[in-house]
Amino acid sequence: MGLFNKENTKSFLKEVENRRTIYNTETTISINDKELEDIIEQVVKFTPSAFNSQSTRIVLLLNEQHNKFWDNTKVALKNKMGTDRDFAPTEQRIHGFKHSYGTILYFEDKDVIQSLEEKIPNYADYFESWSVQANAMHQFAIWTALSSKGIGASLQHYNPLVDEVTAREFDIPSSWKLIAQMPFGDIREQAGEKEIQPTEDRIIIRK
Repeated sequence: MGLFNKENTKSFLKEVENRRTIYNTETTISINDKELEDIIEQVVKFTPSAFNSQSTRIVLLLNEQHNKFWDNTKVALKNKMGTDRDFAPTEQRIHGFKHSYGTILYFEDKDVIQSLEEKIPNYADYFESWSVQANAMHQFAIWTALSSKGIGASLQHYNPLVDEVTAREFDIPSSWKLIAQMPFGDIREQAGEKEIQPTEDRIIIRK
């Protein structure tokens, strides 16, 4: 049987369906770190990008590095909010993300994008948006792969507030632009029912 058979397609679509946003995670995962690293490596190697730019960059934070990221995020948010606002709900939310096994940081390499803009000026206005599309495909592929292993994750966007401290604390190259953060871990509480808009309102078919 080949790769693209009916059962494989059904299995893939089922994994797409099963992937949900999971906020309540454990500090454990059902696979070892090597398997986790292999998933990320496979996605980075084979996810498509415009003009094969391969501009997406990944940083995997585990153990104390993971904790440090969310501690830094909490401090940045507290400084941003000031003393006039109730910080408790935000602090509780950040604690929930910290209560995970690890965090995946998604970046785009601005040097790669700039190089393409200079090399192919006719498309210069589009390379940045195309790179974000490629980044989103990496996010989705890793997210779905983790879900297939019973690992829950959510996608967060505390950038640009945490850009500077993240670059400094984790020695991130200056050309890497932070796009998103994905805390993950074994599922402590499943997602609730999801409201799905009618597909006939979102798909047009012409024959």
